[in-house]
Amino acid sequence: MTASDIITALETKFGTKIKSKSLEAIDPFIVVDPSDLVEVVRHLRDEPTLAFDLLHNISGVDYLEPDPKKAAKAGFEPHLEVVYHLQSFQHRHRLVVKVLLPRWKNDQKGQLPEVPTLTSLYGSANWHEREVYDLVGVIFVGHPDLTRILLAEDWEGHPLRKDYEFPLEYHGIRGR
Repeated sequence: MTASDIITALETKFGTKIKSKSLEAIDPFIVVDPSDLVEVVRHLRDEPTLAFDLLHNISGVDYLEPDPKKAAKAGFEPHLEVVYHLQSFQHRHRLVVKVLLPRWKNDQKGQLPEVPTLTSLYGSANWHEREVYDLVGVIFVGHPDLTRILLAEDWEGHPLRKDYEFPLEYHGIRGR
């Protein structure tokens, strides 16, 4: 099954729940709303003709152009993306599922956006979601242990956000 076949099958089953798609990308992808993520990914995993049995990676991407002069030309509104890379060993095909989120929940600076966890579908989601939470600042609702995985528990902020300001010192240790 080609990426085009997979996406067509998903559009047939889910209709407008598939918000957008790209077959031209190096890794073909679909975009779904957070509220539809678990249903769509469960189908990708459980439908025998698809059988996406491996979640390779989850990453978080901050689409923000901090330079006001460049922001007008950036071609996108500031947002976060959570990107899921799936593969089927049996059928030897791959697909990327993306969820677009506001940078801040309810446009309240400091309130982290939320997406449902996929830990009930893929065990590998556990650590990947913790990494995205830690570095990008996305809450995975329903995660069994959403704690920092790379930074200390008392670390403030999420360093892969483009507006993150690194502290001058941490526990008395000066940085650069």
